[in-house]
Amino acid sequence: MLDSGKPDGEPGGATVSGSRLDIGYHGTRVVHGASIELRAGRVTTLVGPNGSGKSTLLRALARLHRPDRGEVRLADGTSAFALSAKEFARRVTLLAQSRPTPSGVTVADVVAYGRHPYRGRWRGDDPEGSRAIARAMEVTGVTGMADRPADQLSGGELQRVWLATCLAQDTRVLLLDEPTTFLDLRYQVEILDLVRELADDHAVAVGVVLHDLNQAAAIGDHVVLLHGGVVRAGGTPAEVLTGEHLTEVYGIRIEVDTDPATGTLVARPVGRHTRRTAVPR
Repeated sequence: MLDSGKPDGEPGGATVSGSRLDIGYHGTRVVHGASIELRAGRVTTLVGPNGSGKSTLLRALARLHRPDRGEVRLADGTSAFALSAKEFARRVTLLAQSRPTPSGVTVADVVAYGRHPYRGRWRGDDPEGSRAIARAMEVTGVTGMADRPADQLSGGELQRVWLATCLAQDTRVLLLDEPTTFLDLRYQVEILDLVRELADDHAVAVGVVLHDLNQAAAIGDHVVLLHGGVVRAGGTPAEVLTGEHLTEVYGIRIEVDTDPATGTLVARPVGRHTRRTAVPR
């Protein structure tokens, strides 16, 4: 994943797509006819209120939830569900919303978990493993903590370690489910910067669920807005994150401006006691 010159063997670059997906739990439909495509070198952000189907749709792309109807396919047309678990894990990886804190293992050991799709019974079966692990740790800035026990890390440090584990898996599609949740501001910015670099510098296709609309606008090339399990809008941040769309979907008045310093959109919910402040100029 981290070598932009690496041939990926897939026509049109590394993508995964879902077409007209109906997804349900225990007989209850939660996603209705949703279509989405992740493209190489592009960050696609999924936004919407709680319960809108964002994480469910992402999990379907990760093959963790089989749709009741529709298809999940890779760029060469292969059905995601036709591949073995190891074959799929060499092409798509998911950083789930919550993961257990490993106990009794080092950071380096945790990152090495990402090499599981390439290993047989013995580690010697994975000649590229050491290089992939070192590269993933360097990119995420966790090399200096390689020998530290994983259960002694802060939340932000551990999140970066889990991201390094995903990068060590060396896929061309990276799915992230709310990667900034519970992180302080510094680590939120660092994680989002890294996501942007993976797309720009390494041609990774990224799909990321975010609650923060301003973060979604800042890093997203393409935005998918969900409401009630339906894709309400899809397109560039300017096309999707409009006051009209957001007010309708979130049920509260939301004003959208452009920050003249950065050119990014700024979404501001307007409550009864909201103090109006001008966008910095």
